[in-house]
Order: sequence, then structure tokens, then C-alpha cells
Amino acid sequence: MIEEIILTLTSFILFVYILLFKMVKKNDTTYLVILILQAIGILINLLQLTLQICTNTFFDVIIYMLCIIIPILVFLLELKKVNVSEILTLSLAQIYLYLNKTKKAKRVLSLTIIKNKKSHKGHRMLAQIYEKEGGMRKAIDEYIKALEIDNKDYKSYYHISILLNQLGRKDEAIEMLNNLLEVKPEIYEATQMLGELYLEKENYKKVIQVYTKSLKYNNEKYESYYNLAIAYSMINDFETAQKCYQKTVELNDEYYKAYYKLGQIALLYRDFDMAEQNFSKSIYNEKEAKSYIELAKINIIKNRKEKAVLYLNNAIKIDSNYYNIIKEEPMFFSMRNLIEKPQKEVKSNYTDSELEIKIEEYLNNTYELTQILNKQKNKKNKKQ
Repeated sequence: MIEEIILTLTSFILFVYILLFKMVKKNDTTYLVILILQAIGILINLLQLTLQICTNTFFDVIIYMLCIIIPILVFLLELKKVNVSEILTLSLAQIYLYLNKTKKAKRVLSLTIIKNKKSHKGHRMLAQIYEKEGGMRKAIDEYIKALEIDNKDYKSYYHISILLNQLGRKDEAIEMLNNLLEVKPEIYEATQMLGELYLEKENYKKVIQVYTKSLKYNNEKYESYYNLAIAYSMINDFETAQKCYQKTVELNDEYYKAYYKLGQIALLYRDFDMAEQNFSKSIYNEKEAKSYIELAKINIIKNRKEKAVLYLNNAIKIDSNYYNIIKEEPMFFSMRNLIEKPQKEVKSNYTDSELEIKIEEYLNNTYELTQILNKQKNKKNKKQ
């Protein structure tokens, strides 16, 4: 009986403390949640005392949790400068988001920020909602406010960079990413984004600097080696580019785009066996029509006409648009009557990015240039 009296008295004191010193004094209705929980615990306790119901151990545990442990936990947390009110409101916002009630989540977060302008998590959560909704400028504003509270919030730096890039403010995005990587060079996503932005700007020396530094921290990322290879290709360092493409396929042996580039570089060195080997590997799930075209060219050089025709017809089966391209290619004139006209229009699902088109065209043009130079050299040697 004495235990029940002490429990009731303690519960009442804690209830009054939270009501007066937390909810009323701070004018914060968030604490109402804790008061309701306490009230439920006190009610169960009264039912035990007066009506002798809910008297098993399970309800005893519930009473102590609701009436004593939770309120004391709140007291101790706030004694350590932990904002319990903020934790509760952010948790409520998270529940609303889970239930797809975004408007209510935003309302809760807005109230949290009004009550506590230093709510770093509140600003960041609100920014994430705006970002998902496409409100890029609002998202940037909230991420910046989060950074003003915690300048070590590296995720916010990265998200701001993404949004700036989407808004076309690429120079600002580059500056933000450089600042981020200065203090956290191991963040791979930031490196990848910065490298791609420099690739867009055709600043290949910067691309090389960015990825070379990144590989000290993330040396198993095949995408870094691939983009590094592109940069080296564009400055005509084909030997280093070849090594980087080779490292790419060592890390990901299904990365068919790297095999295709290896085939193109092998052509530059007139290594037709190696080119054929790599172009064959670049036919990923039988979807790469361009690889069949290159294989056909190599087989013509090797005087294997039947195999060349087979490859050309395979290319047309994947993408019927190649029929006209093949018909107009001088190298294939001798076998035009053997090319099968497509019965219906077929379009490949695969589409190249602007960067892929640029690097492939560059390598093709370089190969054609070397062919012209070799022919001129051979003519000169014959005259001598």
C-alpha cells in the first residue's frame, strides 16, 4: 500500500512539473504527449487501487514506464541540454512522412523551426521534403540554414551542389563541391559529380586531378577509372587511357562501354586482334549494334567477308537504322547485295549520353586521321 502511495505521489509531482515548467512556461504543447502518457499511467494505477483491476505484472510495468521512467528520462535529457520537444516533433514529422502526409509533416517542421531556430535537423528535414517536391530554391535555403547551424553537415553541402547543378548554376556547384572535398576528400559521390561537371566543361586536367586524388580513398570505383580514361583520351594520352579502361573492366567485367573504348584505342595502334577481342566483349546482352559494325570492319581488313556480313546483319537486327548507314559506307560497297533489308523497323533501347557520343566520335576521328597519315607516309616511302 505504501508503495502505491509513493508511486501516486511521485507521478503527480512529475505531472505537475512537466505541466508547469515545460508546457506552460515554455508555451510548448509538444509536452502534451508526455502528459497524456502520464495520465494513462495514473488512470491505470487508480483502477488498480480502487477497483482492483489491471493488477498483473504487465500493467505494473506499464504504470512505472508511463508515470515515472518517461518523465524522469525527459528531465535527465533536458538536464544534459537535449531538446526533448524537438525530438518529439521531428518524430511526429517522420511519422507523417511515412504515412505520405507531406503537408502535415511540413507544418510540424515549420512549427519546430519557429520554436527553435537552431533546429538543424528540422531545417534539413524540411529541405529534403522541398527537394523531393522539386522546390529546389526553397530546398537550398533550408540546407543553407542547416549549414549555418552545423558547418560540418557534409551531406547538406552535397545536396546543395546537386540542386545548384539542376538549376544550371554549375560554377557555384563546382565551388561547393571543391570546398566539400577539401575537408572530406573521401566522399565518392561528391568526387563523381565534380569530375562529371569538369568533363562537361572539357576541363580535362581538372578531371584528372579530381579522380587521381579520389582514388587514394576510393580505389575500387570503376566509374572513376572510366572517367579518368575519358579525360586522358581527350588529351591524346592514349597509353594511360588504355590502362584506365583496362582497370575499369578489371573492377567490372560487364562494363561494355569500357571494352568498346579499348577496342577503339587498339585500332589506333593497329592491333586488330586486340580490337576484335574487345569489341566482341562490348556486345553486352546483344544490344550494342555499333560493336558489330566495328567487328565487320576488322573482318574486312582480315579478308573474312562472310563473317563481316554476319556482323552487319546482326547490327541491323538490333537497330534497323543501321541498314542505310551500312549501305552508304564505302568499306561495305563490295557486299551491299548480301546485306539483309529489315522487314520491320527495329530501334535499340540503348541511347548514348552526350559525353559518350563525344568521346567515341573523337576516337573515331583520331583513327581516321591516323589512317590518312599512314597512307601519306607509305606513299612517301614508296617514292623514296
